[in-house]
Amino acid sequence: MYKVLITGGAGYKGTKLAESFLKQGYTVTILDNFMYGFNPVLGFVANPNCNILNRDIRSIREADLKDYDFIYHLAGISGYPACEANPHLAEVTNVTATKRMVSLLSKQQILVYASTTSFYGSSGKIRNEDSIPEPTCLYSITKYEAEKICMGRENSVSLRFATLFGTSRRMRCDLIVNDFVFKAMNEGSLVLFDSNSTRTFLHLNDAIAAYNLVLMIPEKMKNNIYNVGSNDMNFTKLELAQKIQKHINFKIIDSNLPDLDVRNFIINYDKINKLGFKAKTGIDEGIEELIKLYTFYEPVSVYQNAECI
Repeated sequence: MYKVLITGGAGYKGTKLAESFLKQGYTVTILDNFMYGFNPVLGFVANPNCNILNRDIRSIREADLKDYDFIYHLAGISGYPACEANPHLAEVTNVTATKRMVSLLSKQQILVYASTTSFYGSSGKIRNEDSIPEPTCLYSITKYEAEKICMGRENSVSLRFATLFGTSRRMRCDLIVNDFVFKAMNEGSLVLFDSNSTRTFLHLNDAIAAYNLVLMIPEKMKNNIYNVGSNDMNFTKLELAQKIQKHINFKIIDSNLPDLDVRNFIINYDKINKLGFKAKTGIDEGIEELIKLYTFYEPVSVYQNAECI
């Protein structure tokens, strides 16, 4: 069985990925600086196949990396607000630390980079893996720079994920579907910016399935970039709000104002679909899951306990 290292393994995707790999019998090391606390990984401590390493990606060492067959690189400052709040930290963590980590890997190790569709920009056009990225904010700029670093070595795979939704041990409520459902339930209204801009969405469980696909067919996937999502889940913000409105009674307010986080594109996912990947969880199922969560769960302010950014 493979030995797997997950950088950022205590995060929104990382905890779900670690859980999946451990269930399959892989030896997993979760590497994280635990800036949001240790609670998300406490359930893994008793698992003999799970190791937990308290390490900041910025100070990673060759000894932290050398024993693994696969490196899943999820660590980073994620999202427009977090990057804009601390530009230097975003640059050093997302780009400089990635460059250092890549320099420490052996040629045989397979690197899987957690990339994003966000740097396809705001053209409103259909984008595939051959489209020229047009990053519009610091987050997308740093993610694209890091992807280029990762793909500059052999035995690397980059997965450009759609915007994720769904629940996790380390919940993120800033993600647009998660955020819209919470506001619809708790505020009774939802204010839209750039309501006709199109985004692309994917349930967290399907993202984990894509990560698993690399373990199953690494020879087919290495040295390639894949958009990861579903061709039938490209929606405008207004369309997304209207889908939520079928489950929750609330008011949609179109502000007719621009969004500082500029994104507007339709993503094509044919390349990964040809490998057998197909998203299984639709937007309506995800909305129902989030409604169930928010009947008891209240996001904690980042200023209180940094549980949700």
